[in-house]
Amino acid sequence: MTGPRRIVCLTEETTETLYLLGEQKRIVGISAYTVRPPQAKKRHPVVSAFIGGCISKIKTLKPDLVVGFSDVQAEFARGLVAEGLNVLITNQRSLKEILETIRLIGNIVGAGGKAKRLAASFERRLVRAETEAKRLARHPRVYFEEWNEPRITAIRWVSELIALAGGRPLFAKKSKSPSSKGRVVSDAEILKADPEVAIASWCGKPFDRRAFESRPGYAEMSAVRFGRVHELESSLILQPGPACLTDGLDALRRAISRRA
Repeated sequence: MTGPRRIVCLTEETTETLYLLGEQKRIVGISAYTVRPPQAKKRHPVVSAFIGGCISKIKTLKPDLVVGFSDVQAEFARGLVAEGLNVLITNQRSLKEILETIRLIGNIVGAGGKAKRLAASFERRLVRAETEAKRLARHPRVYFEEWNEPRITAIRWVSELIALAGGRPLFAKKSKSPSSKGRVVSDAEILKADPEVAIASWCGKPFDRRAFESRPGYAEMSAVRFGRVHELESSLILQPGPACLTDGLDALRRAISRRA
């Protein structure tokens, strides 16, 4: 076996990628938010949430690599490094970067060829979706809400997926912001844009449709008037890995094409 033999995955996408590569035997610890694949929680101990985790528990597992995601885990990663652990933090934000990260993980564990083929299969799915979307008669304006207070709109890969699914993503420029603060939008901005489809995925907590629709002025929003407000599981769309490229994209396509 080449590469690291004992890997702790601080977020779900690395766990799912390693399983798809057939390298799950290397995993010794996972995130509490891991739901894909479903057998992962039965096979590996939970050692972290998202922002933080139990460093002592992680050290006990004697990992030779800890893999995390995003600047949000920077402080946690710093603590792990201070304890002498080998840490890799990726920060993929676009579909291109997600595919590159899959290839990177594959190269690290000596499965570069398999990862290259896996990424290529995802790329073909994206191209097919884009081709089919171009045939649609209409491309509705789509507002995606990642958090409710404050209102945070789609991160870059979600905005890109909305376009591939046949929608016109609102606030596409904001989606490219390196931080969530840059993706905050006001009710006035949302109402002015008048989304025809609204999709909510509140970072792991249930979407409150009644609260959403009862916001001042929202009753006049096209998405609300025509009953095109949908919830999408965050595990499908807010993980920058295989989930969003497969089931997440499919869920977006259904929500965007579905009528009231």
